[in-house]
Amino acid sequence: MFEQPKSAISAPAQLSRRFARQCQASTTVEFGLLAAPFVALIFAILQTAIVFFAGQSLETAAATASRLILTGQAQTAGWSASQFKQQVCNAITGMFGCQSGVYVDVETYSSFAAVNLGMPVSNGSFDSANLGYNPGGPGDIVVVRLYYKYPVYVDLFGFNLSSINGGYNLLAATAVFKNEPYASS
Repeated sequence: MFEQPKSAISAPAQLSRRFARQCQASTTVEFGLLAAPFVALIFAILQTAIVFFAGQSLETAAATASRLILTGQAQTAGWSASQFKQQVCNAITGMFGCQSGVYVDVETYSSFAAVNLGMPVSNGSFDSANLGYNPGGPGDIVVVRLYYKYPVYVDLFGFNLSSINGGYNLLAATAVFKNEPYASS
């Protein structure tokens, strides 16, 4: 069997064989390949946790503020929409800017079947034009909804994680109840 002398093997072939046999930098290469998806996944997990926390904070504020209407405290005190919103902001823990970012909608309905729970989104944009403040009177059915446009910071692997235009998730918290028969004064 004829064997070529070492000097007869071309220089590029020698380099490629030497490169293939080397495994000292394999950990660095593997880390480089896996680091970006790993970091993106960690940020997506953190963002999801923060969004869930923000949603829970909004739900707690809706329940706390709704109790003020349910018991007639807001109506007997004669609170305006901005005064009620201040009570909502007092119930929200420091998760987001309440005065500029939280939208409050309080509506009265004739029956539970008539309640409209549709989201105020039109063509992918949040529509705050039809939000109102009508806390009703004793025995009225009331819906209190709080909205917040929460920014999406990490868009994982090109999936569109935002629910409205501009890269935002629309967080909503809703309370539906019948006002107690409080003494209106």
